[in-house]
Amino acid sequence: MGFLVTNGAMIQCSFGQAPGTLMVLPTNKVMATTPAATIMDNKPMVNILPFGMCMSLSNPTVAAATTAALGVLTPMPCIPNTTAPWAPGCPSVLIGNKPALNNTSKLMCMWGGIIQIVQPSQMQTMIP
Repeated sequence: MGFLVTNGAMIQCSFGQAPGTLMVLPTNKVMATTPAATIMDNKPMVNILPFGMCMSLSNPTVAAATTAALGVLTPMPCIPNTTAPWAPGCPSVLIGNKPALNNTSKLMCMWGGIIQIVQPSQMQTMIP
């Protein structure tokens, strides 16, 4: 069993240099100390905040800066690019008719990074 993820959870991208914060808007009206997250809390710059600097060569700004530096990897500011929902989530627990987000779920960034939950923000509510 995993923990239910809520607003303020600490998340990390495999290509980011710093952890980020998951922002969950209270639209589903389900609270577990703070608003509870679903697999659809995946919107860049709304739910997924930047991770400092990005080191992925798939990111066009990083690729351009690296090319300008004659091939020396040059990190650039992170701008998350997530389009798919978190996976797998918890289909047996629905919040607003969407699967709840647990701390074992992952989210893919279009620049190749894997975003994972480092700290779910609450440790009282467990879900399968």
